[in-house]
Amino acid sequence: MVSQDVVMKTNPSRFKKFFREVKAELKKVSWPTRPELITNTGIVFVAVAVVCTLIWVIDAAFSRVLQFIIK
Repeated sequence: MVSQDVVMKTNPSRFKKFFREVKAELKKVSWPTRPELITNTGIVFVAVAVVCTLIWVIDAAFSRVLQFIIK
């Protein structure tokens, strides 16, 4: 019973310590500038569009081949 009391008392301090450490680590992060963020976001959008188009083309080709095989 005593050990449960100790655990209950240390949990809030552990959470506080955790969030203090998270805050300290986030200060060390090298955040991108606004132009870098915009450029990188554009690159991601273009890459996603290319991959989607590639998957669509391959899917259409496989569908045609499968329709040809079935008929």
